[in-house]
Amino acid sequence: MHPLREFSHILLHAFRNLMPIVVVVAVFQLAVIREVPDGLLSMAGGLLIVAIGVALFLQGLELGIFPIGKNLSNEFAKKGSLLLLMVFGFCLGFAAVIAEPALIAVASQAESISGGRIDGFTLRVLVALSVGAVVALGVVRTILGHSLHWYMIIGYLLVVTVTFFAPAEIVGLAYDSGGVTTNIVTVPLIAALGIGLAVSIRGRNALSHGFGLVALAVMVPMVLVQLYGIVVYRFGMGPESGTPAVALATAVADTGPATLLQHLMRILGDLLGMLGDVLPIIAVILFFQYAAIRKPIAHLQKVTGGFILVIVGLYAFVVGLKLGLFPIGRSMASQLIALDTLLYVYLFAFAIGFATTMAEPALIAIGEKAEEAGQGRLLASRIRILVALGVAVGITVGVHRIITGDSIHYYIMGGYALVIALTWFAPKYIVPLAFDLGGVTTSEVTVPLVTALGIGLATNIEGRNVLIDGFGLIAFASIFPIVTVMLYAIGVEWLKRKGEAA
Repeated sequence: MHPLREFSHILLHAFRNLMPIVVVVAVFQLAVIREVPDGLLSMAGGLLIVAIGVALFLQGLELGIFPIGKNLSNEFAKKGSLLLLMVFGFCLGFAAVIAEPALIAVASQAESISGGRIDGFTLRVLVALSVGAVVALGVVRTILGHSLHWYMIIGYLLVVTVTFFAPAEIVGLAYDSGGVTTNIVTVPLIAALGIGLAVSIRGRNALSHGFGLVALAVMVPMVLVQLYGIVVYRFGMGPESGTPAVALATAVADTGPATLLQHLMRILGDLLGMLGDVLPIIAVILFFQYAAIRKPIAHLQKVTGGFILVIVGLYAFVVGLKLGLFPIGRSMASQLIALDTLLYVYLFAFAIGFATTMAEPALIAIGEKAEEAGQGRLLASRIRILVALGVAVGITVGVHRIITGDSIHYYIMGGYALVIALTWFAPKYIVPLAFDLGGVTTSEVTVPLVTALGIGLATNIEGRNVLIDGFGLIAFASIFPIVTVMLYAIGVEWLKRKGEAA
């Protein structure tokens, strides 16, 4: 297919995936709130830019990141060096996460809200180190052919145990930090590494052994960030001073009307910043391509073009978020809380959870890969609906917790106890995919809107602490898709056995 025609198809697909968000917000604004929100044109423009950004990014993904990721995995598998594969996995995981925009946003918000007690850069380094270590561990699991069951059961038992001792101020943030590691860049890279390895090694199954790296990348940061919180809040004071990142950004932004040259300079600076986000990944790929494999990159011009599209697409996406998704989340939270009944808050949480997940580019990518690997057993459209239902239920439960002011500890521990129990009964082929799908729900579309909704609710409800109650919605959005996908697989297997018996 011609590149322009292919891009037009991807762009149409991106618009179609964003339509549920537009429909949900429009219905609530017109039928429930009956107000036209301030900055409506800016929000609409933001959503338009988001669609264009997603399309550019997905096009770049297919041209650059996916092919080179699979090629590196295949070459390392042929070399048969476990140590080399582990080092590559660690570097790739660390590089993909350390400059992740969603993680930077969450870390800076946490630093600002905590008054500097939680250090944003320390948080990012801890998360990046844990993801790097996890990807290295996941490579070993794929090579040795281990079942993911035991990794996840033991891992989440550890997560729940640490949660029991962690201070309330860090729990929601820790689970959210785990969720935002799996973004629109990291998921395709890590998925390509896992699937590429599984396909390259005889006796490995792409569905059972190729998936699971994303799930591990979500789990381990939760433990490390909670341990960091225990150190900061129980055994040390942590830094108290410094200009919060959010306040600094506001101060810089409010310097008066900008000239055309200043706008152009700002755009150039933002693009260079986005290049900085992707640069660690490019550096890791180039180093291993030329220093370890010692082969030139095939179709270099095509791959370079792909990376440029990724950078431009990400930039457009972030601009669209600031203009569209962030303001929508904050505005809807304050407007719905002001109504006489809380029923509409729950309905909006469910509807927006479903809509944002159906529009999630990382979920679209992983769903298509799962359909290919499943060879007819799984449909990408069905996977997306199951995951979207799980996210909708999860965000509704999370909103209920904010409204009631209940402790997040019991909700999280209960949720993961259910996940651990289902892991015992679920068919083995679905477990890695189910946990991966729990991770990919919290990517570039979902995180900004859901984070803005949570912080908006905590800000507008009297007696709520923004640091304790505002974070945590992303955690609920990660737990319940695992439950819905596993329940579906258990149900399908049961009906299959029942049909065979009949």
